[in-house]
Amino acid sequence: MPLAAFTWTEFAQQIAAGVREGAIYAGLALAIVIIYRSTRVINFAQGEMATFTTFIAWSLMNRGLSFWVAFPIVLAIAFAGGVTIERVLIRPVENAPVLTIVIITLGLALLLNGLMSIIWGGANRQFRGPFSTRTIDVGGVPISVQDIGIVVVSIALVALLALFFRFTKLGLALRAAAVNPDSSRLAGVRVGWMLALGWGIAAVLGAVAGMMIAPVVFLDPNMMQTILLYAFAAAVLGGLDSPAGAVVGGILLGVTITLLGRYVGFIGSTLKLPVALLLILILLLIRPGGLFGRVAVRRV
Repeated sequence: MPLAAFTWTEFAQQIAAGVREGAIYAGLALAIVIIYRSTRVINFAQGEMATFTTFIAWSLMNRGLSFWVAFPIVLAIAFAGGVTIERVLIRPVENAPVLTIVIITLGLALLLNGLMSIIWGGANRQFRGPFSTRTIDVGGVPISVQDIGIVVVSIALVALLALFFRFTKLGLALRAAAVNPDSSRLAGVRVGWMLALGWGIAAVLGAVAGMMIAPVVFLDPNMMQTILLYAFAAAVLGGLDSPAGAVVGGILLGVTITLLGRYVGFIGSTLKLPVALLLILILLLIRPGGLFGRVAVRRV
């Protein structure tokens, strides 16, 4: 299909759409980064955990609660669920090979997906988000309030995490437990509970991401599966140990694949994901730690 003539207005619209897409990926990428940063584990169930808590939010709202009343309830449930998963499933195998933990998280993803299908069914559902879908004109480019809200939420989460990890005793203890658990134990840090805290925080971030994403797409048990792949790519692009990198990586990825899909004819919408993964592969060959990550160097 021939491409339309290039105009700067349409280019700005594509940039805005790419930023919105990138902010969606960034929300889930943040949760992936937090778990990796605190436990050095990649959680392949992060998408299903986020979708499960979003279904809980939908159920509460369907019973008459407003979004902002359901929101803190869902975050509390997500935090408790994340801590429980770490205590029950991850803690017993924390010293096992990485492949063992990967298999457990994959099994958890399948379990949660099946539970959602049993409890809520597989039909698509509308999810009423916190932001209006009306558009406002920004420099001649129509942008929806919902898109602006998603971007603002992503940036606000990074700011809150930065303050938490840098200026609170709990955040500093969590960082210390992840970097050097043995020395942290000697200093009196309860490393086991710090790792559980990391899972709890990541579950909360995933819940926020799910509740931001569901109004843009339809809520169903498979809502996050493709988005999770983009989120992994965003996390790797920004650096797996950098929350700010997750957001920057997500937005860069969203803008890049949106522009390529619009202006490179053979890519379209069908090859966006393969192109995104190819870009990440090329970056890793050049900069293995991602844009903001650091490569660990060991002396022997």
